[in-house]
Order: sequence, then structure tokens, then C-alpha cells
Amino acid sequence: MSFVKSLRRLVGVGGMLGLAATCGVAHGDTPEYPAGYRVTEKLALPGSGFDYMAIDVVNRRLYVSTDEQENVIDVQTNKLVGTLANLPNRNHGVAISNREGHGFTSSSDGTSTMFDLKTLKVIKVIKLGIDRPDGLNYDPATNRVFIFSHYGKAAALDAKTGTVVGTFDIPSAEFSAPDGRGHIFLNLDKTNELAEIDAKNLKVLHTWPLKDCDTPHGLAMDTKSRRLFIGCKNSIFLVVNADTGAVVTSFPVGKGNDATRFDPGTMNAFASSGAGQIAVIHEDSPDKYTFVGNIATERRARVMEVDPVTHTLYTVTQKIDEQRNEDNVVTTFNFIPDTLRLLVIPNH
Repeated sequence: MSFVKSLRRLVGVGGMLGLAATCGVAHGDTPEYPAGYRVTEKLALPGSGFDYMAIDVVNRRLYVSTDEQENVIDVQTNKLVGTLANLPNRNHGVAISNREGHGFTSSSDGTSTMFDLKTLKVIKVIKLGIDRPDGLNYDPATNRVFIFSHYGKAAALDAKTGTVVGTFDIPSAEFSAPDGRGHIFLNLDKTNELAEIDAKNLKVLHTWPLKDCDTPHGLAMDTKSRRLFIGCKNSIFLVVNADTGAVVTSFPVGKGNDATRFDPGTMNAFASSGAGQIAVIHEDSPDKYTFVGNIATERRARVMEVDPVTHTLYTVTQKIDEQRNEDNVVTTFNFIPDTLRLLVIPNH
């Protein structure tokens, strides 16, 4: 998503603390380190600006996107081991196909860079045929990479060859989640809806309204229980039945959400927010959920990733020099050089 848009939705420090207090009252006392999570390391990274993160579980690597490159971190040592540099500005993230050993980026100039997951060498640059690509994901059922945009079209790529197998019409879209059965679930951020896509035939099967959700962004899935976890810009976290589109339950979360994740090993769902916290929500059963607490991170740490092997969380942030108007809305900002950093949050 646009970093500028995200910044404009962030509240000041006072608003952030007020929201955290509200969440605490709504769910009772929360531990200092909910479910044992806390920030233990901060790793300085090259580059400026940031968007989606992705985990390569097989090769034990974490991808952190910046405007013009992907930073690659070894999750066993939490050290930077490489970069995929000189990507077209603006780079949004990576989709990973371990089956083919290929990674794919999404760049605002309408291209995707296909690269080797082990060597990080570029294989080719693909013209997608869509305007300003953004969110992307890999569907294992069809062995395709899906890349979405906010401008009415999406593209599907063959993960083996990098060939564009088709484009299709879709309203403005943010993040997606495959169910492993040939369906892709997708947040429609302008219409506040959830779409279900047939990944083989590139058709929209269902569209459901997301009650009380304004601008859905983060999306993750428990593929076993068929539950979707959706983060909304109006500080709401929804649990949705993927088969019916019905909202199972909801929770208040931090302002400025841009990512949700689910860890099947702990049965915890997460929602990161630019206000400086990650909400932890436990799946007790498919229809029962418990708010565990908020992990303190840093302002602007709106995206995240989880390692399902170690259960470690990761988020990233960068300091900015910002100017606000009388309504406390960010009007202009500049990234402060050499302040991009990765926050490592293990589960103790």
C-alpha cells in the first residue's frame, strides 16, 4: 500500500496511548509481554521506505522490501545476507514459490522481477499488463503468482516460467490469502468487501461486505479452520468464515494496520499497526477467540511477518521528519537516512 496514505492515517502519540488504554479496558488486564512476545533485537537495514514482508520457510530467509530493493535476512542468525537491488521504484514485496525455486516482486512501474531464491540472481523482468501493481501472493494449488493493484486489474503468472497466464478485472485490491484449494481471498479496500477468486479460471466467485470494516488491508488465513483474519484501517480486526463470508467476531486493534498473520503452531493471529503495537488474538476454536494483549513495537511498524518454525515475529520501521497541519494530519515528510530497522520479536 502507499506509505504516504498510511502515514496520513496515523494518530499522534497521545492518540496512540489513548487507543492502547481503550484496548486494555475492553479486554481486561494484559501481560507486559503478551504470550511471551517482546522485542529483543533491532537490526539496521539499508534502503529507505518499506512495504510488505515475506518469509521463505524452506530457505530460512526473510524478505524486507524497500522502495528500490529487497533486503534478505537469514532468520537463523538475524543477519543481512544479501539484497535484490536496483528494483524499479516503487517496490512492494515478494511472492515465493519454493516448488520452482523462484521469487517474484511487484513494482509500481507495472513489472515483476523474477529471481532465483538461492542465488538472488535476476532471471527476467516481466511486464504484467496492469497499472501500478501492489500486493502479491503465491497460490500453491495452481502454482501461480497473483499480483493485484488499486487500478481495476490483476495479473496471474506461471511460477515456473514467469509467463503472464492472464489478467482479470477486480476492484481496487489490497492484500490476499490463498486457501491451498485453488481459491484466493482478497481485500477490496475501496468498497470494504471481501472477494473470493477462482485461481484457475481467474474469475470472482463471491463478494461479501465486511461489516464495520473501513478500508480492509491486512489479510491472513487459517486454512484448516477456514477462518480469515482481516485488519481494517478503522482499528478493527475481523474473523471471517471463508465459506460464507460471515463475520465470526471482531476486536479493536491499533490504528494504521497494514498486515495480519496467523501462526498455526501457536494458534495465534496477529495485527500490526503503525501506532506501535501488534495485537495478539488466540484461536481457541474456529468460532471462539481470545484477545491476549498488545506487543509494544515502534511507530510506523505497520507491516509484519511470522516464522512458523520458531514462532518469531518480525516488523520494520523507519524514522521520518514530518510536518503536520492544525488537524494533526501529516502534510509532508522525509525519511531520515540510515534509520530503517528490523525488529525481532521471539516467542519465549
